This record gives sequence, C-alpha cells and structure tokens, in this order.
Amino acid sequence: MTLSEALWETSHDLAQASLNNPFVQGLADGSLKRERFAYYVSQDSFFLQAFARAYTIAGVKAPDWEGFCVLHALADGVLGELKLHEKYAADWGINISKVEPGPATRRYTDFVMATAWAHDTGVTVTALSPCMRLYAWLGQELARRDPDEHRYIDWIRTYSTRDIEELAQQLEQLTDRYASDTPLVRSTYRYAMECERDFFQAAFDHVT
Repeated sequence: MTLSEALWETSHDLAQASLNNPFVQGLADGSLKRERFAYYVSQDSFFLQAFARAYTIAGVKAPDWEGFCVLHALADGVLGELKLHEKYAADWGINISKVEPGPATRRYTDFVMATAWAHDTGVTVTALSPCMRLYAWLGQELARRDPDEHRYIDWIRTYSTRDIEELAQQLEQLTDRYASDTPLVRSTYRYAMECERDFFQAAFDHVT
C-alpha cells in the first residue's frame, strides 16, 4: 500500500462523514437550498485562490524540475476550476470578487497557507491532496446513484469525471514521491480532511 493510499484509508471515516453531510446529500438529490449553494460557491472560490497559491509555493520548493512542472500544471487546473465557479457565480448572482470568508473557510485557508510557507513540498502536497481525492470520490459516489436532472447535476458531473480523478492521482503521486510516513504527515492529512467536513457543514448551516 502506498503512503497516499494509507492516508486515505485511515481518514475514510471523515470522507464518509462528508458524503453523509446534509449539504452533500442535498447536492445528490437536488434538494439543497439555493442560498446554501450560493454561499458554498463564494467560500470555495476564496479557498481555491489559497489552494492555487499553495501549489505555487510547493512548486518553488520542489526538489526537482519535474515536481515544479507538475505543481505548476496543478495550479493551472485550479484556475480552470475557478472559471467554473465564475460561471456558477454569474448564474446565481454572486460577486466572488468580494467574498468575506467564514470561520470554517478561514480555518482551512490559514492552515493551507501556513503549511505551504512553513514546510517542504512533501508536507504541503499532503495538506492539499485530501481536497482533490475527496471531491473525486464524492463525485463518483453521487454519480453511481444515477441522479435525475436537477440544478446541481453539473456539480456531480464535473467532479465525477476522469479529469478530476487524474488530478487527484497526480497529487497523490507527489505525496508518495515527496512525503514520508511521519506523525506530522498523518496529522496534516487528517486535519485537512476535518477541514473539508467542516467546510460542507458550514455551508449547510449558512442562513441568509
């Protein structure tokens, strides 16, 4: 078993908690209130900007050119995801250029940025990997249910694609390449998974 596989397996309880979260279940059947999804889109846009910066910092610190190039490409992928959010924002009347991050968002972005500045590439990609793996897994799990057409079907289709799975695998390969199986790496991965779970809950709890 690779390190990335072991990290995912030991935090699968948190992945399951995210899947069972009422926000994700509302995405699954289309019952999620529009204002909750709108809040999620705005907060996720703020988070993705930090994610792109962390990729860039990890790339600068990468010990080899190949790692730098892969992390640069992954940062470009985040920028593409932000464009999808811009489309959502336009459709839902959200101004993502003026987002005030909520406590759960700030907790996650502060963690990601602090990790990127303070640690080497291995620890940073460990902090970033849960997001991609979780979203790929959630998208695939929801798509298996063969959902009916509803207003969140594009979200499910986007995150269940082969492209998202490949991005998750790329990041896991970097984790396997640069990180070591240490208490810091394990706690970093699990903390990121906790942040993911709490991010969904904060969006569900949002009341306009």
